[in-house]
Amino acid sequence: MGQKISGSIKSVDVRGEPSYRPVRRELRGPDFCRPPRLDLLLDMPSASPDAQLRHAWNPDDRSLNVFVKEDDKQTFHRHPVAQSTDCIRGRAGYTRGLHVWRIHWPARQRGTHAVVGVGTAEAPLHSVGYTALVGSDSESWGWDLGRNRLYHDSKNRPASTSPPTYPCFLEEDESFVLPDSLTVILDMDEGTLSFMVDEQYLGVAFRGLKGKRLYPIVSAVWGHCEVSIRYVNGLDRK
Repeated sequence: MGQKISGSIKSVDVRGEPSYRPVRRELRGPDFCRPPRLDLLLDMPSASPDAQLRHAWNPDDRSLNVFVKEDDKQTFHRHPVAQSTDCIRGRAGYTRGLHVWRIHWPARQRGTHAVVGVGTAEAPLHSVGYTALVGSDSESWGWDLGRNRLYHDSKNRPASTSPPTYPCFLEEDESFVLPDSLTVILDMDEGTLSFMVDEQYLGVAFRGLKGKRLYPIVSAVWGHCEVSIRYVNGLDRK
């Protein structure tokens, strides 16, 4: 079965100016089939406030240039430090089950490198300069929200090859314009990472994640940006 994707696509016209048009495409193939377990999880009551805090950002596992807000422990704030890329991990690491969380990251606060994904406890949390730090090595996997690219171990990628486009239905001159929020879907039983935008499943972004302990992670460069995480729920395979 396929599914229809609706959203906003940006392309460049002959004058070099960006133009926006709605897109509605029917996507087919195993990577685009919305998992039945995902619908089951989304039909469950949302995680309790206490559970959400147990899966929130970890104030002790972050770059020193970001901090978790005292009055909102599901949101971090990045200091306006020049030439720095900064990450934070979530409190909970996942080895099994299906886990879904939502990231709220206002589009105007993303800057040149805004990456959302998962990483191990060994993934670096700081780098000098502006870079897509999540996905830069073998310890993390990330989606660059501005470039619509997927990164994993990108520093070892041959210079002659480009990172994969995501969503993969995009043409060369198109980019997917994301709203302020997106949903992350980590299935440790299947070993996959996927994303949803506006309740539309965008397909599998990464495979081969079984056997690891993975944490939510983002990397940011925009001064004073604030990024929130809200754990939706988890579901063990029976």
